[in-house]
Amino acid sequence: MKTAIVAASSQGLGKAIAAKLVSQGVHVMLASRDERKLHEVAEQLNALGKGKVAYTVTDVTNPEMIERLVEKTAETFGDIHLLVNNSGGPPTGTFTTLTDDDWQRAFELNVLSYVRLIRAALPHLKKTKGKIVNIASSSIKEPIPGLLLSNTFRLGVVGLTKTLAQELAPYGILINTVAPGRIATERVAYLDEQHAKKLGIRKEEIEARMKATIPLGRYGTPEEFANVVAFLLSDENTYMTGQSLLVDGGMVKAI
Repeated sequence: MKTAIVAASSQGLGKAIAAKLVSQGVHVMLASRDERKLHEVAEQLNALGKGKVAYTVTDVTNPEMIERLVEKTAETFGDIHLLVNNSGGPPTGTFTTLTDDDWQRAFELNVLSYVRLIRAALPHLKKTKGKIVNIASSSIKEPIPGLLLSNTFRLGVVGLTKTLAQELAPYGILINTVAPGRIATERVAYLDEQHAKKLGIRKEEIEARMKATIPLGRYGTPEEFANVVAFLLSDENTYMTGQSLLVDGGMVKAI
């Protein structure tokens, strides 16, 4: 039986990934800052009767809490085989509105947390020849207006993944980046709301405009995104590492 740590898994993409893994019989350690939501999700997923689910309240910008997350996972389930790095999106803003504190917090949330969690889990992943998936954003291929912090730091995740693919290959560890486009999550709903307020129009109009830019004509579901992540973490993936995959319905036109 395999064990996974899924960061930021009390809602959205992280929750969907955790649910998919549990349905496949994987034991999952949930992690986020919201204990109430973690408890609710753990109860929901344990009711599936597949893999076992536990949770650890974790602020991924806190190095001590990251260490505790890994320790508790090992104590609860034994070996760690799979790691999903995930984090909330940074604030919206432009170059002239974002402060040094904004930049620092975004770096710690969206890059340094991934570094720290990989570092903490690495001794276990070396033993199990584990797999890592880093969640990023479609901004790794095409910058998103108003999301300067994401446009900058998500690319750092790609560089991290590419480099670690080479460094970790001798241990049999595979690591990849998966980037969501417009997936129907709380984060995307918030961004649509902010965009609508800025333009003085209804949120539904923004959604319609965005869907018109997606060849499949709709937002993706968290479950569709989770299916791709689950493949990369599965035994079916034996040779794909260091790659960046977009799950965006064909929205990004960059090659």
